[in-house]
Amino acid sequence: MKIAIVNYGVGNIMSIEHCLDRLGISHNYTSDPYEILSSNKVIFPGVGDASYAMKKLKNQNLDKIIVDIKHPILGICLGMQLLCKSSEEGDTKCLGVIDSDVKKFDNKNLKVPQIGWNNITELKSKIFKGIKENEFVYMVHSYYVPKSNYTIASSTYGINYSSAINKNNFYGTQFHPEKSGSVGEKIIKNFIEEL
Repeated sequence: MKIAIVNYGVGNIMSIEHCLDRLGISHNYTSDPYEILSSNKVIFPGVGDASYAMKKLKNQNLDKIIVDIKHPILGICLGMQLLCKSSEEGDTKCLGVIDSDVKKFDNKNLKVPQIGWNNITELKSKIFKGIKENEFVYMVHSYYVPKSNYTIASSTYGINYSSAINKNNFYGTQFHPEKSGSVGEKIIKNFIEEL
């Protein structure tokens, strides 16, 4: 099985690679369109600023490649947000796979970004096979995807929002499964083996 991690110069992918190594899953960190499109599974990571990340994708024509992927793809954190229509971060037009707009946490009583452990509920996909309701995962984000028909898990931080989304072969987690201990490892393993 070929697993590709999209290399577009945004995000620390070492933790993802370490997680895959622990699970004994071979992978390729690549920006090559053929390698990405011919892989059985694709991981689309991201941390940082949405507008900067979209520029990096466009500079390498990876914005067009990602939307053409036919195999299961997992966007992580910013990678999930970039699958959406737009983001309030830098008033950014994103990839438009998921018909949602990414919003900024605006509750003055919240510490933003949300950093730390939060629980996930309303689990609705095979990607959560063997995961119990209210398990804890690791979050680092200032922006969120509102709940919609695409929501397959939710969390609460001031408001109830999408902590995971899915449309066809496109999946996204707002949390970092690769930093979420045994629960996160199980989610990544499910992505590789169940979808």
